[in-house]
Formats: sequence, C-alpha cells, structure tokens
Amino acid sequence: MPNPSVIAIGAHPDDIEFYMAGTLLRLREKGWNIHYFNLSSGNCGSIQMSPGQTRKTRKREAQIASKILNASFYPSIADDLEIIFSIELLRCVSAVIRKSKASIVLTHSPQDYMEDHAETCRLAVTAAFTHGMPNFISNPKEKAYKNDVAVYHAMPHGLRDPLRRKIIPGQFVNTTSVQDIKLEALKAHDSQQNWLDSSQGLNSYLKTMDDLSREVGGMSKKFTHAEGWRRHLHYGFSATDSDPLKKALGKECLINRKYEQLLEKGT
Repeated sequence: MPNPSVIAIGAHPDDIEFYMAGTLLRLREKGWNIHYFNLSSGNCGSIQMSPGQTRKTRKREAQIASKILNASFYPSIADDLEIIFSIELLRCVSAVIRKSKASIVLTHSPQDYMEDHAETCRLAVTAAFTHGMPNFISNPKEKAYKNDVAVYHAMPHGLRDPLRRKIIPGQFVNTTSVQDIKLEALKAHDSQQNWLDSSQGLNSYLKTMDDLSREVGGMSKKFTHAEGWRRHLHYGFSATDSDPLKKALGKECLINRKYEQLLEKGT
C-alpha cells in the first residue's frame, strides 16, 4: 500500500514556508509523501529585478526550498495578482492534486489580507472537490482518485481577517522540533529579504515567521512553536467527518476546545 500524501498549496513562493512547512515536515516524519505547489511565480516581488528575472529567481529559490523540505515540487501556473478563480486555473490545480493523490490538502485561510491568498484558497478547495470526479477534465489530464480528502486552512497573516478580526485555530500542530528546517527553507527565498523590508516593513522575514510560530505556539498553551489550522467541512470531500491530521500526528496535534465550543454555538 503506498504511503499517504499531503499537498501544500500556497499563493506565492515562501507562503508555504511561512504558514505550512512545519506541518508538512511533521507528516513527512510519519512516512507521508509531501508535495509543494505555489500558484504564482512571484514575478512582482522585487524592486531591483525585472518581472522576468524575478520569476526565474523565485522559481529557483522555491525549488531549493522544496528540496530542503524533501517535497515534490510543482511549477507555478500564474503571476502575482493574476490568481483569479477561473476554469482554466481550476483545471490546472485539479491536475496537480490528482497527481499528488493527496489525502490532506493544506492551503490558505478563506479570509486573508490579500486576494492572491483568498483566490488560491478558493481554487485549492474546489480542485480538491473534483478529486473523485472523472467527468471533470483536468489540465493536463490526470485520473480522478477515490480516497477521502480533508482540507485544512492555515492561519491568515497576522492572525486576523481583512476586517482586523482575530482568527483562532481549530487545532495546533507542534512544529518546535522542525523549526530550524522551516527557517532554513524560508531562508532559501533570499530575494525576498529586501522586497519585504521595503514593501511591507517586515524588518526580517525570518524573524517575522519565527515570531508568528511562537505566537501560535503560545495560543496552544502547550507548544513553543506551532502552526494553526481550521478544518474545512467534509461534505463532498470525504465520506465521514474525519480528521486525518490529528490521526497522523496524535499528541503533536492539539485540538482547540475553545474553537470547537464556538462552532457548537454557531459563532
């Protein structure tokens, strides 16, 4: 029986390292095959290079990062600010998910500070929905597969939605033991240091990511570093309301009972 697979689908090169790479690494430790897919080339992410130069540089950096994570790499399918929910891009994302045969899809929050993240989320969710639909034709054409799929949403940047409301995780994955590898993978995106300093005032993108994981870890009241997740409703994706992330990671994945209580109250 083949090993189970997980795919992380981010908007831009370095998004996976910021929000999802620790969980990928913890699943890899459990024998899962891990897959790495950024929808955008990141071509606008520079004030020093042309779009073409930036596109090539960021692809090379993403390939290096995926090797550090020991993940299967898939090339981007769009440019910055051109990730639009469309049938053309949906067919491309569907093909990658089918090729990965993922049981877990990790992607952005439905609410985030920029549209590339939100549109990536929409595409990832709908493409995952098509995983078992042989009559939906992907591009390139890949066979549909039958096993259940669970979709998990990462925390939005800053842990807030676009209207500044605080978002809390439904579960926490302990990433403390893999934080150094996560930082090494993020460091591979060297071209982003000056860009993020100048465009978003991040000061040091490595420190920003480290601070974020510490903040989420603090929210768990158990882990030093953590990534937070919210699980998508299972209808159409799996036969039961299963939680394969918790099943795979056991005590290293902590359910947030406060979040579950809020769900029960409908808030």
